[in-house]
Amino acid sequence: MLSIIVAIAQNGTIGDKNALLWHIKEDMRFFRTTTSGHAVIMGRKTFESLGCKPLPKRTNIVISRSEREYEGALLAHSLEEAVGMVSKDDEVFIIGGAQIYREALSVADRLYITRVERDYEGDTSFPDIDMSQWRLVDEVRHERGEEFEYPFAFLTYDRA
Repeated sequence: MLSIIVAIAQNGTIGDKNALLWHIKEDMRFFRTTTSGHAVIMGRKTFESLGCKPLPKRTNIVISRSEREYEGALLAHSLEEAVGMVSKDDEVFIIGGAQIYREALSVADRLYITRVERDYEGDTSFPDIDMSQWRLVDEVRHERGEEFEYPFAFLTYDRA
């Protein structure tokens, strides 16, 4: 199963200058718990935003046009190649960035979206989602986080 996991502001923004715009402990915990033990696929810039360090307890796959080696991560040159590197029986997670999300959206089976109920200014947005292709299967709302003052929700969608 190919899944996308992303946090999106209500205006569609997901980042600025290759960085997150908010810090929500509950979202970080959700991301870690959901992706641990699985493969994560990301673009080169996303890997660099992680300090060029692989996420622990996950198979890290970096999509890049270059032949550069990424310590602790596998290299793929396309989304198709990256997905082909992992078992078809496992859930595989697309974790960014925007270009990789755009490519994966048409072939993904599941979306894990943390919807941040606030607008943010940034230079990176998530592509438009045709919601007629998805059905909501789980929703957990929070009025605020432990250290985050705005509402957010964990939304899980399966392809309709």
